[in-house]
Amino acid sequence: MCAMPDERDRQARGMNDEAAPGGDPYTAYDDFNLPAYAGLPSFQKLPWIPDLEDLRAARPDVAIVGAPFDDAVSHRPGARFGPRAIRQASYHSGAINSLQLEIEPYDWISVVDAGDAPVTPMNIERGHAVIERKVADVASTGAVPIILGGDHSITYPSATAIARHVAPKRLGIVHFDAHADAANSTWGTLRSHGAPMRRLIESGAVAGRNFVQVGLRGYWPGAETMEWMREQGMRWHLMTEIEERGAETVIAEAIDQALDGPELIYLSVDIDVIDPGMAPGTGTPEPGGMLTRELLRAVRQIVGRVELAGMDVVEVSPPFDQAEVTAAAAHRCVLEAISALAAKRRASGAGPIADLGAGTDSSGGG
Repeated sequence: MCAMPDERDRQARGMNDEAAPGGDPYTAYDDFNLPAYAGLPSFQKLPWIPDLEDLRAARPDVAIVGAPFDDAVSHRPGARFGPRAIRQASYHSGAINSLQLEIEPYDWISVVDAGDAPVTPMNIERGHAVIERKVADVASTGAVPIILGGDHSITYPSATAIARHVAPKRLGIVHFDAHADAANSTWGTLRSHGAPMRRLIESGAVAGRNFVQVGLRGYWPGAETMEWMREQGMRWHLMTEIEERGAETVIAEAIDQALDGPELIYLSVDIDVIDPGMAPGTGTPEPGGMLTRELLRAVRQIVGRVELAGMDVVEVSPPFDQAEVTAAAAHRCVLEAISALAAKRRASGAGPIADLGAGTDSSGGG
């Protein structure tokens, strides 16, 4: 930023236009309070802290992690561009206010963007290895990692890192998806995006009975895979059940099941759990899914009740998106989780955290 006269230096770093009489065109705004489309494209314009030692020093409550990887898809590619699209799918500037939970989350918890795992293409094993290491490093700082995928295969390394971090406590998984992702392999590939839940169970990272799946529908997987899932004690709620009983009732039961044993929960959201009419930008769209509002409510319900150890939002494929609606849905899943964590802190009696330099609300809704 160029130098300004003293009187302008005293003006708003992060002040809104009302603070500049006459609409002074030279009023300064820090990066966090610039329009969403200007400045650095970190998640919500939050501090970008990819270095591990800097992250340890910052001691955030939540850290966003990108996993730009889609080498394990079976149908439409493009989820490698998901983390960037999710980060950018926001019109907000500065501090935010959750109307759903009546809280300004950044007043209560500190959130940063820890950057991306250093993924390179054409190597599934390496991609998964660097994602696991990145998530493990972030978790080691005490932050709750929220991972932006990437295809759903990234849940295998991500949840493995979290399971190892929280041991000997037990980790359960609540999994929103149109598909069970518990296949033995996909055309012989064990690490495909159709197999991460099976790999997690077989590796011992998570017990089968500690999996709860919501939103399954369509014509895959086959009977053999479903029988294997039963043998592992996995539990699931089909879309037909949501249609018959209502989403809120089903989610309440899913929460009770998720807390049947595990002390902590990993939440995995495949964006294709939403009906593709509302979220077309995904690799394997399956008609007949949840409403976006049902999913966002479910995220609030779950994070508000469980001890969240980690979370991912996956399978956003920007090349197939329309007007950013899929990326925006994924972005809001993350915001709902952040707001629910903040509301839990407030409910615990803890006071607000020190100001992170977030400034005032300078954004406007349409």
